Amino acid sequence: MSATLLRDPTKRKLLLSAGVSWLFDSMDVGIISFIVAALAVEWKLGAQQVGLLVAINSIGMAVGAVVAGSLADRHGRKAVLLGTLLVFSAASGLSALATSFVMLCVLRFITGFGLGGELPVASTLVSESFPAHERGRAVVLLESFWACGWILAALIAYFVIPAYGWRAAFLLGALPAVYALYLRRAIQDSPRYREQKNPKLSFRERAASVWSPEHRRATLTLWVLWFTVVFSYYGMFLWLPTVMVLKGFSLVKSFQYVLIMTLAQIPGYFTAAFFIEKFGRKFVLVSYLLFTAASAVWFSQAATEGMLIAAGICLSFFNLGAWGAMYAYTPELYPTPIRSTGVGLAASVGRVGGILGPYLVGVLVAQKQTIGAIFLIFFVAIVIGACVLLVFGKETKGTDADLIPEQELPSSR
Repeated sequence: MSATLLRDPTKRKLLLSAGVSWLFDSMDVGIISFIVAALAVEWKLGAQQVGLLVAINSIGMAVGAVVAGSLADRHGRKAVLLGTLLVFSAASGLSALATSFVMLCVLRFITGFGLGGELPVASTLVSESFPAHERGRAVVLLESFWACGWILAALIAYFVIPAYGWRAAFLLGALPAVYALYLRRAIQDSPRYREQKNPKLSFRERAASVWSPEHRRATLTLWVLWFTVVFSYYGMFLWLPTVMVLKGFSLVKSFQYVLIMTLAQIPGYFTAAFFIEKFGRKFVLVSYLLFTAASAVWFSQAATEGMLIAAGICLSFFNLGAWGAMYAYTPELYPTPIRSTGVGLAASVGRVGGILGPYLVGVLVAQKQTIGAIFLIFFVAIVIGACVLLVFGKETKGTDADLIPEQELPSSR
C-alpha cells in the first residue's frame, strides 16, 4: 500500500470501511462453495443440482449489478451500498432456516442480488475518491479484501461446518447487517458524485451513453473481458472443494487444501497493486490472465498432491490479481454521471458467465467428463478475454474519463 494511502486518514478509513464490506461479500460467496459440498452429502444432491444452486446465486448477482449500478448513479453510492449490504446479509442469515432445495435457491437468489449490487458500487465509490495516480492501486487493494473473505470462508468451512453444520455457516453471513450501522456513519459519497452538474440522467439515457460512439468499443471490450473472467473464475473456484473430493480427497482434507490455495490470493492482489501503477492496467490484466490460463491446465493435469497444491496456489495468485486489475480498470473508462451504470452493466454481463460456468461444470461432471476436459474450456475462455483486451482495450493509467466534452453526455430531462 502506498505511503499516501496509509497516511491520509480519510482515504484510509474509506478504503478499510469499503474493504470490510467487500470482505463480507466475499465470505458469503466463498461459504456457498464449501456448503454445497456438504449439502451434496446431506441432501443427496446431484451434480446438476449443485451447479443450479451456485448458478442461482449468480443470477441474483447479475440482476443486482444492473439495478444497483443504475440506482447508484441516480441516488448516490453510499445509500445503495448500505442497501445492498442489508439485503444480502438478511437473506444469507435466513438461508440457515431453509428446509428444502427450492427454498434455499430462492434465498440464494436474494442474497446474490445484494452481493452483485454491492461490488460495482463499492469499486466505483473508491475509484472516484482517489486521484488518478492512486486510484488503480486503491481499487486493487479494495479487491484484496476479497481474498480475506475467502480465507475467512475457508476457516469457517474447516472449523465450523464439520462441528456445527452448514446452517451455522449461513448464520454467520448475517453479520454484515450489524456492520452496516457503522458504515452508515463511516463513509460519504465521493466528491466527484456530489459535485457533478448533471447527476439525474434516466437509466435509458445512461445506458444509451454507455453504448454511444465514445464508449462503444470500451463497453464491448469490457463485456467480453468480464464474461470470460467471471465464467472461468466461478466455474473453477466454486467447484474447487468438490473437484478435490472428485480427485480422491476427503471433504475435510479438500477444505484444508482450498484454504492453502486461497492464501495465495493475497500476494496476487498486492503484486497487481504494485504493477498496475508501474506498468499499466492492460499489462497486469493480460499477463495475469495468461498465467491464470496456464495454471488452470496445470491444475487439471496435476497427478500428485504437491503438484495439485502448487498449481492451485498459482491459479489463485494470478486469477485474483487479474480480478483486482479488472475492478480498477472498469470505472476508469466512464465519466461520473454514467460510471456506476457502466460498471454495473459490465459486472452483470460477467455474472451471466458466473451462471453458465458452475452450471456447465455440473452438467459435465454428471456426464463423467474428465477434469482436464472441463478446465480446458476455462483455459480457452481466459485466453479469449486476454486477447480481446490486448487488441481492443484502451490503457487508462493516468487518464480521466471526466475530461470528455460535456456534449457527449445526454442532458437530463
